[in-house]
Amino acid sequence: MSQDRPTAAELVDAVREFLDTQVMPKLEGHTAFHLRVAINALGIVERELAFAPGFDRHEHSRLQGLLGHDGELDSLNHELSSRIRAGDFDDQPPELAQHLMTTVLDKLAIANPRYALYLRHRGQKA
Repeated sequence: MSQDRPTAAELVDAVREFLDTQVMPKLEGHTAFHLRVAINALGIVERELAFAPGFDRHEHSRLQGLLGHDGELDSLNHELSSRIRAGDFDDQPPELAQHLMTTVLDKLAIANPRYALYLRHRGQKA
């Protein structure tokens, strides 16, 4: 259910920005390190709120194409994993490789968009 403003993404952004600009400059040592970890975690939450729904829709569509039927995203992923282990994809169709690469890059876009391999693949400098 959608809430009025501020949205969850706006709240997370405001907290992350406050911690980064107002609190972080006043800290040092282990406390500053732990705050940096918390700020990074809030960044992951922000990106997940922004990107995950679209990434999930595209992943679901790719899995439907690879497996030839519909289902819940988690179930389709479990089936794909089982079928890969069973050797059903040993001929390594290009669609499977593309699906796996896209899925990993989508996850990196959320978890760590500055990861060098991700940037190189997207044609950016690290």
